[in-house]
Amino acid sequence: MSQSNTDSAQTSGLFNWTPEHLQAATAQLDSRWIGLDAQNKTTLNATRIITDTRKIQAGDTFLAIVGENFDGHNFVTAAIEKGAIAVIVSQPIEALAVPQLKVDDTRLAFGQIAAYRRQQHAKLKVIALTGSSGKTTVKEMLRHIFTQVEAANNAEQSTTLVTRGNLNNDFGVPMMLLELEQQHRYAVLELGANHVGEIAYTTAMVKPDVACILNIGTAHLGEFGGRDNIAKTKAEIYQSLTESSTAVVPFDDDYTQQLTAVAKQHTPHVIHYGWQHLQHNSDKADSSQPQVYATEVQTTALQSCFKLHFDLDSQTSVVDITLPMSGEHNVSNALAAAACAYASGIAPEVIAAGLNQATSSKGRLGRQTLGMHHIIDDTYNANPNSMRAAADVLAAQAGYKVLVLGDIGELGDASSEEHYKLGQAIANKAIDLLLCAGEFAVDTIAGARNQGMQQAYAFDTKAELLPKLQAVLAQNTESQQICTLLFKGSRSTTMETLIDDLSKNTD
Repeated sequence: MSQSNTDSAQTSGLFNWTPEHLQAATAQLDSRWIGLDAQNKTTLNATRIITDTRKIQAGDTFLAIVGENFDGHNFVTAAIEKGAIAVIVSQPIEALAVPQLKVDDTRLAFGQIAAYRRQQHAKLKVIALTGSSGKTTVKEMLRHIFTQVEAANNAEQSTTLVTRGNLNNDFGVPMMLLELEQQHRYAVLELGANHVGEIAYTTAMVKPDVACILNIGTAHLGEFGGRDNIAKTKAEIYQSLTESSTAVVPFDDDYTQQLTAVAKQHTPHVIHYGWQHLQHNSDKADSSQPQVYATEVQTTALQSCFKLHFDLDSQTSVVDITLPMSGEHNVSNALAAAACAYASGIAPEVIAAGLNQATSSKGRLGRQTLGMHHIIDDTYNANPNSMRAAADVLAAQAGYKVLVLGDIGELGDASSEEHYKLGQAIANKAIDLLLCAGEFAVDTIAGARNQGMQQAYAFDTKAELLPKLQAVLAQNTESQQICTLLFKGSRSTTMETLIDDLSKNTD
């Protein structure tokens, strides 16, 4: 990189990866440079470490990741042709035109480079989130809270890095860390897992100042083999905490006691959040009630109002919240976000201002109209807990209420049972019609009918469900009855396409 490019990178806040930085970051992987001479040693500076040749730009370093179905070493030449000035490999390539950093394992190198980048950012406050549901909503709430901090400080650029999409695994987390820039003061990073040990790996990389578990549900139940293993895996997020860090623990969860015990092994600072609050004396060391809690909760079709209490550090604060999101589950999400923000040093009034501005991301209870009818798009993803929460949201709406569901994925051998129990739960809510599509639709409908819900129908595919939905809307349009329809399913079911098809084919 030329001197002018180096100056530009420093001005924009990007990190300059020198040969010394890269070798120091990967020292545990027996790293060594090949083809690095005195001349290119002084000029080899890259601001981006890229693993996808489609995103390579002139001046980047290419990292040749080896996966189950691909080998980045096959694309090294293409990366150089597009302007890569160095490559990181586990299998050196002869007669290469650019220097190569040889490491034992490029995927582990990716993680160690990301961990090194995080360590260079001493002033960064990192919040790490995990849980079976609610992660995306909580990180968006935190984004809005930190936006209030930026506004108060007249920041010209965003000072908060937030996980994009589902970049929350052992590959996505380092990708996010490598997007850190010098202006960032906060990072809200989502840590997901498909197996025991994955969060332990990413939390060691992230080294959070605040680590929060939202809940222990049944997402990925098939991979883990039971909720006990899910709880054990989620609790790994506390392993990298220190005496100066804070653990945030849900107070109303079945596994609260176990999670609290793990957290206290790593830090003395533990904050519980939840709905319950018991009377207590002046000794606030008692952990029999949450320190961040809600009272006077009122949820409507469009918003949730409550008083948000902070009972920490020998101080008590109460702020009024008008959250522009419906559903009791979103009140719980707001409590988690508030606890994390408070642990990060944000004042209750600023937290309230952020929550009052929070909005759902696409596919998260988003709203649109279809003629005289209302559609709630909650198709981003699903698990048993979030399905029940979505049903509660629909039950609070006006008009004829139709719940349209796809399958819940990744439940393994428990799939039929979980879908059956879901149907039973839905039947006991104020919902007029249940339509399900997919392999386990019959199980959900069987559960609903077991509890007396007769207006419940199963379809093998979304295409077969669509005519039924069109007929329902046509009938209610003719009678001038407003319908509210809520769509939800796991990501693999792409239930949003049913909304698109309905919109295209309905007058």
